[in-house]
Amino acid sequence: MTEMLKIVDLHAVAGEREILKGVNLSVSEGETCVLFGPNGSGKSTLMATIMGYSTIEVTSGQILFKGEDITELSVDQRAKLGIGMMMQRPPNIFGVKLGDLIKASSSCGEEVLKDASKFKMQNFLDREVNVGFSGGEIKRSELLQLTAQRPDFILLDEPESGVDLENIDLIGSKVRDLLYKGRSCMGNVQRHVSSLVITHTGQILDYIGADRAYVMKEGRICCSGRPMDLLKEIKENGYGECATCQTMIKL
Repeated sequence: MTEMLKIVDLHAVAGEREILKGVNLSVSEGETCVLFGPNGSGKSTLMATIMGYSTIEVTSGQILFKGEDITELSVDQRAKLGIGMMMQRPPNIFGVKLGDLIKASSSCGEEVLKDASKFKMQNFLDREVNVGFSGGEIKRSELLQLTAQRPDFILLDEPESGVDLENIDLIGSKVRDLLYKGRSCMGNVQRHVSSLVITHTGQILDYIGADRAYVMKEGRICCSGRPMDLLKEIKENGYGECATCQTMIKL
């Protein structure tokens, strides 16, 4: 399969601290990959680096997207190439209404707004983005924005975190729709986008057909394998005693 994303020996710092210490990872076209790892291992930093956030400085290595080196590109340039992200804790955007942001983000914005009720967001369109939103409302807002953006590659940072039991089914189904049922503005064109998903609980795996998983520890990818096999291993033994990391071929 064609590689959608390829990360080669990526080193990056946040402030004066090195967080990424030689990350190697790839996601093929149409593939959904999961990223496991303990808190503080660098997972969110890796996603922020892929998206091009200015708070992260790449010191060496490459980020290749659709075969193009995007290591030096800005966030907006990467978004235009087809990368989208659901952040774990997105900022409040004062003075900008959610509906206006969605209309501005895509030529499909008006069409997507008609479906806001399917995300339970119809009463939030005239509110400032994320201001006063609960955890579940923020997740639904982010998914509505991604639906309008229609990226080819989606970064999902713990999509199930902060979501109550009543909303997890909605969040999970909308994530599944993004990955497998994307619609073109010109009609019902099915797309299967690529994605990299961080999860601690594994709940999101009940809704998406993940193809491959990576385990990240101390700023590096230590192993890869089948998502459910790795999740079972981690639940039983934790990361410190992960037998899979000892038996899998190191990347």
